[in-house]
Amino acid sequence: MRGAVHRIRADHHARGHEQGGRRFAVVLQATRFDLLSRWVVAPTSTGARSMVVRPEVDWGDGPTLVLCDSLVSVDPAIRLGDQVGHLTLADLRAVDVALALLLDLSPPPSF
Repeated sequence: MRGAVHRIRADHHARGHEQGGRRFAVVLQATRFDLLSRWVVAPTSTGARSMVVRPEVDWGDGPTLVLCDSLVSVDPAIRLGDQVGHLTLADLRAVDVALALLLDLSPPPSF
């Protein structure tokens, strides 16, 4: 479901900047595509550097950044754990703006 925040299970083959420990991800793709075998998500971080493509949200665990510049496609059955929260409409709007900027898309319509 779009905007859902899930625990993300570690990828034991991950290298580089992906960190271990307690991690979360926000589901970004439209809910109508939940039947796909892979979901597009963005990890969150409380320690990353803030920038325009990393909107700050609070889904109930305190302020965190959605790393729109670190999009990943995951198998939800393998990588996504329990749903722990959901973004507000305002937070989803901030994510949409960040994605539009990052991907050079037309700005999303105003609500």
